[in-house]
Amino acid sequence: MRKSIIRDINMAESGRRKIEWVKGYMPVLSAIEKEFIEEQPFAGKKIVMSIHLEAKTAYLSKVLKAGGAEVSVTGSNPLSTQDDVAAALAEDGLNVYAWHNATPEEYNRHLNAALDIGPHIVIDDGGDLVHLLHGERQELLPDIKGGCEEKTTGVLRLKAREREGLLKFPMIAVNDAYCKHLFDNRYGTGQSVWDGIMRTTNLIVAGKNVVVIGYGWCGKGVAMKAKGLGADVIVCEIDPIKAIEAYMDGFRVMSMDDAASIGDFFITVTGCKKVVTGKHYKAMKNGAVLANAGHFDVEIWKPDLESLSREKKIMRRNIMGYVMEDGRIINLLADGRLVNLAAGDGHPAEIMDMSFALQALSARYISLNKEKLENRVYKVPEEIDRKVADMKLKALGIRIDRLTKEQEEYLRGWGE
Repeated sequence: MRKSIIRDINMAESGRRKIEWVKGYMPVLSAIEKEFIEEQPFAGKKIVMSIHLEAKTAYLSKVLKAGGAEVSVTGSNPLSTQDDVAAALAEDGLNVYAWHNATPEEYNRHLNAALDIGPHIVIDDGGDLVHLLHGERQELLPDIKGGCEEKTTGVLRLKAREREGLLKFPMIAVNDAYCKHLFDNRYGTGQSVWDGIMRTTNLIVAGKNVVVIGYGWCGKGVAMKAKGLGADVIVCEIDPIKAIEAYMDGFRVMSMDDAASIGDFFITVTGCKKVVTGKHYKAMKNGAVLANAGHFDVEIWKPDLESLSREKKIMRRNIMGYVMEDGRIINLLADGRLVNLAAGDGHPAEIMDMSFALQALSARYISLNKEKLENRVYKVPEEIDRKVADMKLKALGIRIDRLTKEQEEYLRGWGE
């Protein structure tokens, strides 16, 4: 067994309790684990994972191991790794390379160490592993059968590689599955972002002006939860159709330039860079709170915050206060990284039950169908998406109606 790189193996018991807790609320993944134990779809295969290393991810890695895989695990964000969970996995015989608050150099070393397993299947979150495999680790490409991508940001980069003819192996865009973006991106992000913000700031949301920047599925969830908490929600968008949708959903819609001076909370959910910049900081209220829910820490542009502030000071755990020249303080949460994971526990277990079920079944699909796949980005097969939905309904004890044969014929035909 390879030697793991973790902070402290003595933390394993705490991590094991966390994993057992979420497992109790992930019945779909538990059912898939039973299937995998019987089928052994990954026998002789090596899988590398780079996903936020916390309890729910840990359970996914254990399910893959139960299916016969040798699994190598690392994080996808230096601040989201939970050291006790990493220790629990290492003690259980998985290859683990991650610790909390890794420096950029350490983070890169952990990614490379995870790849040293010589993987056949890649499970990525944001594209760091794929980037390395297309760059400095190309010697590993001959053994790669394919992989799965968890995040919108990662899928965008995969599609860009595909357009340019540079993608070296097939990838399944798990993020684009209905059972992912309709639930994980909307309800999961909505709840976990506000969980991270509220536990970090200890401030009330009701009555505040909340500016949500980006109205994709994640932005919809953040805005919906803010409204439920009693906030006055403002949406900033670049897409005119999404802007009208936000308006019809009951939110104020305006440009970021106009919203900067009236917002109390600002949450970026765009997947783009330089969304909040110097001109916005100059207009913000004293005490404004900035949080990012996009994958990379480039949406809230920190170089401008640094250059405009005369000093910065730690206000609370995970809150850095930037003191402007006129004395105003602008508060940045979790260093501009994913607030729901860097300052919280991420999405609820019941939500990740579906997302990680998709990951597990998509990985099995790649393992069984490599010879049929080209080097491009694939949607999750519809039968996998529907299977996960059916399994979730069964776990919830919910029965739904089914079409009769007559109804099926009516919907297929044109004559009646």
